[in-house]
Amino acid sequence: MAFVEPVTLKARGIALVPLAPAHEEGLRAAAADGELWKLRVTSVPEPENTRAYIETALKTADRFAFAVTDEATGTVLGSTSFHDILPAVKRVEIGYTWYAARCQRTHVNTTCKLLLLAHAFDTLGCNVVGWRTDNFNFASQRAIERLGAKKDGVIRGNVMRRDGTIRDTVMYSLRAGEWPEVKAQLLYLLDKPRG
Repeated sequence: MAFVEPVTLKARGIALVPLAPAHEEGLRAAAADGELWKLRVTSVPEPENTRAYIETALKTADRFAFAVTDEATGTVLGSTSFHDILPAVKRVEIGYTWYAARCQRTHVNTTCKLLLLAHAFDTLGCNVVGWRTDNFNFASQRAIERLGAKKDGVIRGNVMRRDGTIRDTVMYSLRAGEWPEVKAQLLYLLDKPRG
């Protein structure tokens, strides 16, 4: 039995469903909303590479990818994954996360993080959940820090970007003992009026 089994996670009108080839057209449309593949600090696929993106996600042994969908309509809003899954130490990372431009700065990301963290800590019994991001992806760093994750450090010269430059990777983590407070904060953020 795998540590991370296929599962659909739902809350507040958002459904995280196991990524499948059937999501290709929806992912392509979500990426096109904002031409997200043009951002040099993200992993969003170019339209012509959407199928390969899905195939790579599905065959990567230590990754479990989700399509982020509107629960009512099934419209694909983006994608996110558990990755670098380490069952022996009960650790997963959350990443490969991106959303259509129209979903950014809405409840979508907060809801997804609540669903993923609750599954990781409450269902899988993880000790630690981690994140990594490009040193120039300041929006991602702020979003991770708003969750209450702690910055672990920077791995210098870690990964090649799509433009051929080499990035430094900023690492973050959240421990199981910190989850109750983070959960309360996420619920607070979701329930407060948006203005």
